Amino acid sequence: MIGLPLSAQAEAETETEETFEYDIPAIAPEVASETEEKPGWATQRFAVAAANPLATDAGYQVLKAGGSAIDAAIAVQMVLNLVEPQSSGIGGGAFLVHFDGEEVTAFDGREMAPGAVDESLFLDEEGEPLEFLDAAASGLSVGVPGTVRMLELAHKEHGELPWAELFAPAIQLAEDGFAVSPRLATSLAGEERLRQDSQAGAFYYPDGAPLEAGETLRNPALAAILREIAEHGSRALHTGNIANDLVTRVQGHQERGGALSLEDLASYEAKQRKALCTDWLAYTVCGFPPPSSGHLTVMQILGILEHLPAVEEPLVDGLPGEAWLHQFLDASRLAFADRGKYIADPAFVDAPGGDWSSMLDPEYLAKRADLVGDQSLGDGGAEPGNPGELSTAWGLHPAQPEYGTSHISIIDEQGNAIAMTTTIEQAFGSRIMADGGTGLAGGYLLNNELTDFSFEPEDEQGNPIANRVEPRKRPRSSMSPTLVFDRDSGELVASLGSPGGAAIIHYTAKSLVAMLDWGLDAQEALDLPHAITLGGPAFLEEGRFPASTLEALNARGHAASERELVSGLQALQVTDEGFFGGADPRREGVVMGD
Repeated sequence: MIGLPLSAQAEAETETEETFEYDIPAIAPEVASETEEKPGWATQRFAVAAANPLATDAGYQVLKAGGSAIDAAIAVQMVLNLVEPQSSGIGGGAFLVHFDGEEVTAFDGREMAPGAVDESLFLDEEGEPLEFLDAAASGLSVGVPGTVRMLELAHKEHGELPWAELFAPAIQLAEDGFAVSPRLATSLAGEERLRQDSQAGAFYYPDGAPLEAGETLRNPALAAILREIAEHGSRALHTGNIANDLVTRVQGHQERGGALSLEDLASYEAKQRKALCTDWLAYTVCGFPPPSSGHLTVMQILGILEHLPAVEEPLVDGLPGEAWLHQFLDASRLAFADRGKYIADPAFVDAPGGDWSSMLDPEYLAKRADLVGDQSLGDGGAEPGNPGELSTAWGLHPAQPEYGTSHISIIDEQGNAIAMTTTIEQAFGSRIMADGGTGLAGGYLLNNELTDFSFEPEDEQGNPIANRVEPRKRPRSSMSPTLVFDRDSGELVASLGSPGGAAIIHYTAKSLVAMLDWGLDAQEALDLPHAITLGGPAFLEEGRFPASTLEALNARGHAASERELVSGLQALQVTDEGFFGGADPRREGVVMGD
């Protein structure tokens, strides 16, 4: 068993015969470009899609060795922590939707606010909200990480290979080194605050200059930390030396120390939740419940569209046309208005009418669809609806940035499937790097997930905001890991999801429409250009639409302009021959399988 401590090897060997040996693949980083054409990949037995070729290959090798979809997800996540540290890792959180052939389960590894915080966490001395980056790049923003605890919980129920073996790819790559990818190099070159952290600055900016694409990078601190987690499980991260180091770095931040404590780390629990499954067209779409807003908002958009007059030609010259985009954008405005008012951690807020499905009731969505006309609702024109009897009048969540994440989709040879979206929030999270107390170079980055809470605890009328900061609360998320089934047969149809902050919702919704309504394959769907709105102006993906589309949308009042919209979609479809996978051309991901 390559890359494991001797004690872990001995323990694993007493449990099972050796089943998995990792071979470092001869994979070079992809060429540096804004987009990279992807071919789509057909496989027969199993498939794994992830955001970096080295991570995808780790999952592939696990599946080939007889591992389950959960086993492969663990190996993929640990390698992503190493090769795509700006997006996810053991210092962050994740949502995982799992299908075991009979049941769909949601595993919640969302970060949690420390017990000592209150709703004034992101307010300055005058009671005004901090600037976003001042809050994010600090100890204030660090929530209790949950990814490792969540994966451990899922592995106990659905793992096939020993836990420790699944860390071998990341450990060996961390020790032997890997080639820095163009995306990581570009992210480092454009980042300023990461340099200010002593650990991260020395590691990623040797001699003051950012690492360049193709340079070999070793991470001995992360290798040592992963060895501990491989041997001792999640308690190695949540207690002991690694936890002490994490807390010291958060509380001792040079500008704004955070409140995260050893008790917060030790008491964190991953949760197993009931997935939300919603009928749409001929399908049942399953996703994550609150504290994720992803499934509810995606399905509100799709449900509103279903009640609108059908657009005769949704695709014009292979691109989403102005008529369909108009409906999509206004459906998004209405869905985001509801999202901003109602959705938060269900341990702290009640669902409208006592049931989150009230937000997806067909009669309610039909009434919302009646608000969409020939002219746009416009910037701020969409008001929240009333999907159920409310005991509390929530305030409207103010607009603020959301970032980050990576997505993994896997289907194993037994037909088990996962969709997992994983994050440290903004690129490079809180810009705090922890070495686990090893004293070695490198380590892992801590999340800034608490900035997903509303900075302001109440609205201008004094109504409390559902997603305000509270002790031990999980911040609302946009992550939308999604599994799709045939409504009649119950058979698996697809697994998909994306990074992209709040725009994850649009990216996922549009991909579902493209694959399941327009009949495109996974790669064709992911290649399509994006259009989003968070309730205000609309944004079209820069350079991807004809000028006439922008002009037509603005004539309808959408206040549309162009913007770079960098998703990171991954999607797997079940076909008659096996599987077909797509990877977003905007990032470095690939699909592998046999």
